[in-house]
Amino acid sequence: MNANVEGNVPGDVSGRQPKVAVYICHCGGNISDTVDVAAVAAAMAQYPGVAIAREYPFMCSSGGQDLILDDIAKLGVERVVVAACAPSLHELTFRGVLQRAGINPYLYEHVNIREQVSWVHKADHDGATAKAIRLVQAGVEKVLRQAPLSALHAPANRRVAVIGGGPAGLKAALCLAAKGHEAVIIEKAPWLGGKLRDLGKVFPTGAEASETLRKLEELVAAEKRITVHTRAEIDSISGFVGNFTITFNTPDGSSQVTAGAVIVATGFEHYRPHPGEFGYGQAAHVITLPELISLLKDSPPRRLEHHGKEIKSLAMIHCVGSRQVEGVHQPQADGKVNDYCSRVCCSAALYTINRLKDKYPHVRIYDIYRDIRSYGMQHEGYYERASKHGVLFFRHTETDQPIVESSERGHTVKVKDVLTWNEEMEMQVDLLVLVTGMMPSDTKRLTSQLKLSVGADRFLQEVHPKLRPVEMAIEGVFVAGAAQAPMDMTEAIAAGAAAAAKAAILLSEPEIPLKPFVAVVDESRCTGCGDCLAECSYQGTLVMAEVNGRTVAQVNPALCKGCGACVAVCPTRAINVAGWTLDQFEAMVEAIAKA
Repeated sequence: MNANVEGNVPGDVSGRQPKVAVYICHCGGNISDTVDVAAVAAAMAQYPGVAIAREYPFMCSSGGQDLILDDIAKLGVERVVVAACAPSLHELTFRGVLQRAGINPYLYEHVNIREQVSWVHKADHDGATAKAIRLVQAGVEKVLRQAPLSALHAPANRRVAVIGGGPAGLKAALCLAAKGHEAVIIEKAPWLGGKLRDLGKVFPTGAEASETLRKLEELVAAEKRITVHTRAEIDSISGFVGNFTITFNTPDGSSQVTAGAVIVATGFEHYRPHPGEFGYGQAAHVITLPELISLLKDSPPRRLEHHGKEIKSLAMIHCVGSRQVEGVHQPQADGKVNDYCSRVCCSAALYTINRLKDKYPHVRIYDIYRDIRSYGMQHEGYYERASKHGVLFFRHTETDQPIVESSERGHTVKVKDVLTWNEEMEMQVDLLVLVTGMMPSDTKRLTSQLKLSVGADRFLQEVHPKLRPVEMAIEGVFVAGAAQAPMDMTEAIAAGAAAAAKAAILLSEPEIPLKPFVAVVDESRCTGCGDCLAECSYQGTLVMAEVNGRTVAQVNPALCKGCGACVAVCPTRAINVAGWTLDQFEAMVEAIAKA
């Protein structure tokens, strides 16, 4: 596989200057309210090398795209610069426009004048306009030196490895099999199902979790295209899109699977309170919400018991292990607190409260919270129903945490209630339930070997929450379920189906097209010093090889991420990243500096 990288002579199009068109987007006021787009277009119309400069309200719209198509067809435009929003949103859109017009889609440059200009310089219209002009000029200089590129292609192994056998992983495997792909589930536990095994009834359907899991397991077992490995600890994972290799250990020894794509569905762990946190682990009858759910499954019909004691009253404290405050709460092992909201805990607590009141109507329940987030369809009904059941709700502020005092008689909970103008309330209860949040499962080995992005909350981070919600930054790797963020079972299953759809689309053809922005070595300049190999973070991307009696560096383009680290350390300028050459960088800097 090789990128088609041609010479970088400025404006070299059969010995003549290429026709460059520049388009400035208003972005519906997001840009034009701060940047004088007419002034930018006027300045670019006078810039050397620019044949056409226009402005338009929404360049990404069908009208904006048609404007480019018409200029290419009628005026002979050969290279395009669009100044608009972030390239992550619409770079592919405009590359597609050039492709439809019969022009190499990489003879295009996207300049971000929304996030990088208008949004950060709202109080300085003149300065923002001047900055926009400089950035667009740099974009023109870059596209003038841009060589036509061809997409790389990697052979596609149609098998998909699904790491994790919870609801998201099971759904992903079933969807892949339905689309004709082989799926391999790799699960570290002795069984499938993840946390679904620990639940009783699940919301919003009220179905028994065990029955839901049984149906999923039966479907998986009956599907010939699905292979399951349990008690499987991943040892290593390597390769690239279309050709990943996963090695894992099982009771029978070491096994290896090759796959064209990987779906990471490693799930979550319940937050475990620190010893002494609200009395947990030290005082009797202090449990977590998951422990209460298990208790409800096994408790007798007319009497709620915990360790032989009848429970006539209980209090729930929300946000234990979520929405923590640095300097107030004890951090995790990595020194960070869980400052995020776990989203599903409130609904889970309210749903469990209603189940408890249905089974034990005589039990008094107090619900203590900072905020309640019952965001799902019909989840607000859980709150309303709990109120009708006689549950008393107390709201506290971030700084006034509930105070728990434990004794042999039970627990005294004190809280300043916002709903009664900070009046201090006190309640005596037999059982204290901590509504704990969610934390991601340990994915350190996966993230380090695959170079996966992780958010500040330690969950795996997708490319874009709306435009590419289940795709990881590494081509061919997808994320599903609570490995990505706290979510309930229905959301996790939907995410599993979405990840499967994306993987199936990726592997639908015998070869996978890849972006051509990879390192390219000029072997005539390479001295074989090896500095580039030492700098590269992606194992196997760069190797030293003998060519015509000389030792030179060679690139595996399927593994290269185009980061440019090798370019920075090459003493002879023998390496460039296709589409981002040193000549282009220097011309862009010069354009910005001289403006």
